[in-house]
Amino acid sequence: MSINQSVLLNTDLPLPLFVKGKVRDSYELGEHLLIIATDRISAFDVVLPCGIPNKGLVLNKLSAFWFNQTRDLMPNHMIEPIDDVSSLDAYLPAGSRFVPPPYLAGRSMVVKKVKRLMVECVVRGYLAGSAWEEYQQHGTISGLRVDRGLKESQELPQPLFTPTTKAETGHDLPLSRDEMKKLVGAHIADELEEKSLSIYNYARGYAISRGIIMADTKFEFGLDGDKLIIIDELLTPDSSRIWDVELYKVGQSQPSFDKQPVRDWLAQSRWDKKPPAPMLPPEVIEATAGRYERAYERLTGNKLSN
Repeated sequence: MSINQSVLLNTDLPLPLFVKGKVRDSYELGEHLLIIATDRISAFDVVLPCGIPNKGLVLNKLSAFWFNQTRDLMPNHMIEPIDDVSSLDAYLPAGSRFVPPPYLAGRSMVVKKVKRLMVECVVRGYLAGSAWEEYQQHGTISGLRVDRGLKESQELPQPLFTPTTKAETGHDLPLSRDEMKKLVGAHIADELEEKSLSIYNYARGYAISRGIIMADTKFEFGLDGDKLIIIDELLTPDSSRIWDVELYKVGQSQPSFDKQPVRDWLAQSRWDKKPPAPMLPPEVIEATAGRYERAYERLTGNKLSN
């Protein structure tokens, strides 16, 4: 099976492992980290047994694109996206015999090692997903009172900052502003809100020029010394709800450039949402891969390639 057929599910490099996540694997490179976006996919907090071809390419390349686009608004942790594996030699210890595998090209980046803040900074510009469910029941979004009479997928009067915990396992939980201030301090909490809204507003304006609605997104931040920077991934289909302007209709759920075909198929499969997850059929894998690729190409204007 070739790389294009999604063999990149496990990296298992002969480097010190920093952390293995659902989708990304991170390795120690001294004062830096090597972050690899694999082709793994998760749903309902469970990693599936199959991957999505080129998903890792999309996540890594799109994050690199947005890190470059927004660096004047907020510094980030990216040192260098690895487009040629030979460039990794500069970050390896002297005398290292590690030979970077070809699949790292396009799927990995070298980043600063910083202190991660255990907050997910969610910004919502449209009423969708769990926010819509809460609004129907209580007339609130993350406990915040909003206008009455809003419809599903409707644009909100103004974007809302709705932070959550950063859970290692299970679901993230909503954070009030007071709770966030207790967690990270008042000054950092205020800066997290300001920067999250600033980056979202910029990205939403850019996306609409490309025929894309950036309905909501989540950011992660870290401290580089005492300086706040943005980390992890940025404005990808895994961290954002992305819609096609031409297909957008208020009052219903929207087709998204993400793993919606996976969620839809799993929902009707009678799976109990506990490990192990079932194998996806080829047509669902193909449909999902196409959505990720179209998101990248629509937003960047570039064809996806290694």
